[in-house]
Amino acid sequence: MARPVRLKLAIAEHPHTAALRNGTIPIEGVEAEFVTVKPQIGAFRRMVRDLEFDVCELAPTTYLIARAYGRPFVGLPIFVVRRFHHGGLLVRPDAGITHPKDLEGRKVGVRAYSVTTGVWTRQVLIDEFGVDNDKVTWVVDDEEHVQELKLPPNVVHATRPLADMMAAGELAAGFDAAAGIGRTGNPTGGWQEVEAHYPDLLPDATELEAAYHARTGIYPMHGTIVVKDAVLAEHPWVAQSLYRAFDQAKQAYLTTLDEVEAGRRDGTATDRKYIELRKIVGHDPLPYGIEANRKTIEALEQTAFKQGLTPRRLSMAELFVDPNA
Repeated sequence: MARPVRLKLAIAEHPHTAALRNGTIPIEGVEAEFVTVKPQIGAFRRMVRDLEFDVCELAPTTYLIARAYGRPFVGLPIFVVRRFHHGGLLVRPDAGITHPKDLEGRKVGVRAYSVTTGVWTRQVLIDEFGVDNDKVTWVVDDEEHVQELKLPPNVVHATRPLADMMAAGELAAGFDAAAGIGRTGNPTGGWQEVEAHYPDLLPDATELEAAYHARTGIYPMHGTIVVKDAVLAEHPWVAQSLYRAFDQAKQAYLTTLDEVEAGRRDGTATDRKYIELRKIVGHDPLPYGIEANRKTIEALEQTAFKQGLTPRRLSMAELFVDPNA
């Protein structure tokens, strides 16, 4: 019997990956060493700069940029974080912003221009509300993961934390949580979560998200699983083994969601988040596979190029291995 392939995996702690991390669901043919990086954003940087892991959970925009610049790893259509992005862009109440187009001519804070939350939100602002992205000044206080990335001229670097700038009125708006003003420091040093109590640009975000999904079929993804090219060149079957194991772990989690939704067990904040998303996207709020995600992948690839993040267009075949082919 062949010896298992030893792989180092940097995957965040999600309820639908827990069975993989604790070994309850094995990855066939693989001896897995799971590495925990907090925040997981730190693993993004270590992967794209140093190729530190064999398998890694990456932000999808970071992956698109890295692939465009020739990094030797490829995506599997496994997306372990999902959410919509009509909410989460916060505005100062005294900034006079009542419509997305009011952001034009203003300064808006985002941790880095390539942060996937920012990219998805800009897609909404551009395509749904007609915002001219070139007329918004994007203020960043962290490095881009992919160092070759050439930023547009309307991106400027801050000399102090975005949270402080927002509090002082130097920004009209900023992204919440890890995407902007909800933290200070960078993912590899000095990271600290901070409070950000400002109103949302779009207070009716949930209703807008449901309508957006019904009209476009787009369901924004995060947490994209990538594998080193060298691993798949030597062991092409690893793609299918990984996909099957991730899917088995997710199916077990969907059963948990069913029980929480039915009131048979208590749920976590993450459980409640995905139960709410079920109301928009259906029973499986974490769809895997290329066909189930084609519209979403194509939308992100297109908007990343439109926003000046990738130097060229990228095909589906270049971006993702189909483990079911």
